[in-house]
Formats: sequence, structure tokens, C-alpha cells
Amino acid sequence: MNITEPAPGIHFVQGPASNWVIVRDAPASPDELDYLLIDGGYPADRDLILKSIRQIGLEPADAKAMLITHGHVDHTGSAAYFSRTFGTPILCSPEELAHVQGKEKHQVTFGQVIIRAWRPRVFRWLLHVIKAKALQAEPATRAEAWTPERLQSLPGQPEAILLPGHTPGNAAILIPGAQTIAVGDTFASGHPISTQSGPQMLHRMYHSDPETALAAARSLSTIQANVILPGHGPALHMPLAEANDALRT
Repeated sequence: MNITEPAPGIHFVQGPASNWVIVRDAPASPDELDYLLIDGGYPADRDLILKSIRQIGLEPADAKAMLITHGHVDHTGSAAYFSRTFGTPILCSPEELAHVQGKEKHQVTFGQVIIRAWRPRVFRWLLHVIKAKALQAEPATRAEAWTPERLQSLPGQPEAILLPGHTPGNAAILIPGAQTIAVGDTFASGHPISTQSGPQMLHRMYHSDPETALAAARSLSTIQANVILPGHGPALHMPLAEANDALRT
């Protein structure tokens, strides 16, 4: 786990294979304890998430909400725990709600992975997925659909951008005041099965609709943000338009 603050009040946590974000209103003072979580790692990342929150002087119970960019298990792994233990609201796009609640499934299949498992990187990633308890992931059954008004009431006053393709209700979270965007898996800056670094689309097998996913990623070039926080790989310090120009497909 590596914690950085790429923009004031924005704490980016690179986990073992999936990232999450902690957002505070900036400038934060010691008595401002409210914060926002974006995504929740794999199920086995839960202790790291709790540790990362406490490491920056906050408490897990004080999260105002956890925003879920999309319903894959490497992003929802701690959602049910936060909901059950602390009463944390779990919010996602209306189009993704059934996925996050466990009523639908838009996930890479075992068959798609196993036919590629002869590749060392894919095999190592598969082992990590199993160790990360992806197969025991618990859906966030009490998740709710966000509204623009509810998002505006949260730390950082986030704005959601619907970007279908990776999943039907995949979204990015823009923090306008910090010119920072959490893009989830819309695109990445690295991934365990990739040999490349920098802006890149994930492998096609991870997307429910690869062509729509690419078009959605391209549409971000008009958004004003200079710090990009992907779900996989390090933070990118560049305008979104520049990242789009460099996007490997």
C-alpha cells in the first residue's frame, strides 16, 4: 500500500492490485474529520483500507459515503463491510445499482481467464484474485443510487460522469475544486497483466462492451482535470486531453 496526496485533500492509495481514494474538503484542519471514499478494493484489502484511513488521521466510522465507480469485486470488496459496520452510505450510478447490489453480474468470466492462464502475468494475476478473496465477495445489498444533489453535499462536492462500456453503469468521479478525477477502470495507468505503463485501456476481456468502453474513455478529453486517479496503476499528472492522446488501446 502506498499513500500519496496528489492534490490538496485528495489521498490516493495504491493497493496490492486495486486502488482507492480518500477525499477531504481542502484545506483540511485537524478538527475536520468527515471524508469520502471512492471505491473499496478487493475483499482482502479491507484491513489496508482501514489502515490507510487511520494513517491520515481519520476514522473509518466518519466516512460520509463510499462512492463506487463500478460493481466489480476489486472495487466493491469493502462496501458491504462499511455499510454493515459503520452505516456508511454506499452510492453508485443508477445504471450500476443492480450490479453493486449483486442482482446482476458484469464480470470477467473464469472461462475468459483460464484460456489465457498459460501467460505468466495472467496466471500470477489469477492467483492474486483468489488470494484477495474475490470469489467470496459480498454484494452491497443496501447500496443506493446517487443523485447530483446528494453528491454535492459530500466532501469535495464530487460530480459523476457516466461512462458505460466497462460495465453498463461505469462512472468517473470528478472533484472540480481539485481538478482531479477518479476514473476507476475507464482506463488505467498500469495493470498486473500489462507490460506497459501510462494511459491504457484494460484488456478487452474486462469490459462488458469494449468498443463502447473506448468511446467513453475518449469522451473524457473535454473534461478539465490535471490529476487522474485510475483504479489500477499510479496517479497521472497530466490533463485528461493529453492522457487521451497517449491512450493505448
